[in-house]
Amino acid sequence: MDAALSLLAEQPVLLLVLLVGIGAAIGHVQVRGVGLGAAAVLFCALLLGALGASRNIDLEVPHAVGTLGLTLFTFTVGIVSGAEFFASLRRSLKVIAWMIAVVTAGAGVAVGLGRLLDLSTATIAGTFAGALTNTPALAAAREAAGDDAAPTVGYAVAYVFGVVGVLVVTHLALRARGNDTDAPPEIVERAVRVESASGQSVRELTELYGERIAFSRLRSGSEDAAPHTALDEDVLAVGDVVTVVGPERLVEEVVAALGHVSSHELRQDGRVVAMRRITVSSTKVAGRTLEELELHSRFGAVVTRLRRGDVDAVANSRTVLRLGDRVRVVAPRGHMGEITKLLGDSTRGFSDINPAVLGIGMALGVLLGLVVLPVPGVRVTIGAAAGTLIMGLILGRLGRVGPFSTSMSFTAAQALSELGLLIFLAQAGLVAGGQVAPAFASGEWLRILALGVAVTTTVAVGLWVVLRRLCHVGATTTSGMIAGTHTQPAVLAYANVRTGFDPRVALGYALVYPAAMIVKIIAGGILGSL
Repeated sequence: MDAALSLLAEQPVLLLVLLVGIGAAIGHVQVRGVGLGAAAVLFCALLLGALGASRNIDLEVPHAVGTLGLTLFTFTVGIVSGAEFFASLRRSLKVIAWMIAVVTAGAGVAVGLGRLLDLSTATIAGTFAGALTNTPALAAAREAAGDDAAPTVGYAVAYVFGVVGVLVVTHLALRARGNDTDAPPEIVERAVRVESASGQSVRELTELYGERIAFSRLRSGSEDAAPHTALDEDVLAVGDVVTVVGPERLVEEVVAALGHVSSHELRQDGRVVAMRRITVSSTKVAGRTLEELELHSRFGAVVTRLRRGDVDAVANSRTVLRLGDRVRVVAPRGHMGEITKLLGDSTRGFSDINPAVLGIGMALGVLLGLVVLPVPGVRVTIGAAAGTLIMGLILGRLGRVGPFSTSMSFTAAQALSELGLLIFLAQAGLVAGGQVAPAFASGEWLRILALGVAVTTTVAVGLWVVLRRLCHVGATTTSGMIAGTHTQPAVLAYANVRTGFDPRVALGYALVYPAAMIVKIIAGGILGSL
């Protein structure tokens, strides 16, 4: 055993890939549909780190490697969530305010109960950071307290339940996801025979429904006429048959307003108009809106749907294209080749990591994380993780800067995100595992554990109740927000696996993560200085 551990201590690359491989394999094992996912890598690293420490063998992966994994994870989460994050930010301010209130309540529990348990200020601050699994908060606590040992001991003891407890709460929260009312609606297509002589144009109808529907084909005149692309200026008349695409409820409203469902399926008539699903792989169009591409005026084409990851959505003029998006285009047959060439339609769209944006964006994020916050009496920074997340969100929102695309393929970003997460969890687990034995030897571990359980439970359960009862957030989004509030990638990974990588999980995580990171760093510094 000692020989094997010594070999791993001498070969950190071997140690890292072994933990990732074994942990990921264990994480895929499910009992009644429940598995640990990427969190299994963390627990394997904790156990191995503790085993090595018990035999005086230091098992370590360089800290810089763990930081690289974490920043790779946070940056890619940000870049694929940026557009949705800023679109949802205004209506989510209430949620963020409640999150800050719950974390503040957790800090209050830490101070009050910690003093009742006769723990030192430094230990209380470290326990708070461990209970909320936030390493930057630990760094702020150590610096403010002027003590490296006591906060680290508190952090190590509280950390394990900080992960396990939140996993349990997340699991319980997701049990109600079947009742979510904020799930992306199913996109349907209906051929409608027009019976109303309102004389409305396709553009007027589209705007009337907030561009949440699209019209793809229109047949005017006799039943023998060939359908053509439904263009904005086309005016509907009685007897026309038009194909409408959108969320099922809205499509039913359109059908009721215009006439009735037709038995004629226009998509089966390909004499003039063709339909093709095209993959966006050209950097020249990535980051641009459909309106900017002028497909309508240049080719007489209509984009009705966009598929990003595993989610379908109705396309409209404001839709920003990303690398790897798959768009459904309806256009005259003669122009389909030109449109395909413009958009790219290469499998490279799925795998393009846009290395220039990845490198420069992450570098700017790391620099942002070094900026000192204006907190009196203590030097506090948001850290590389929060900095890269914020920069990823900004670049994801922009989509394009001049001639340069700032987007990344959803598929490539997901792959990089998972790889980064596994690397970080392996490195962090080894560090925490190596500190478990000294923490237990301190004699205070039971009181520290009790405090950690109280803080973790207060924040996790408090947030769950607030989000579900007061803010009426769906269970799926709530799971992401719980993970984001605890700034815990393992919990995010678990929620992703449980929901099949539902985009609402990542959106919830990204919405609260930056604010949660900052408030916990500030709280850690304040607690350490009391």
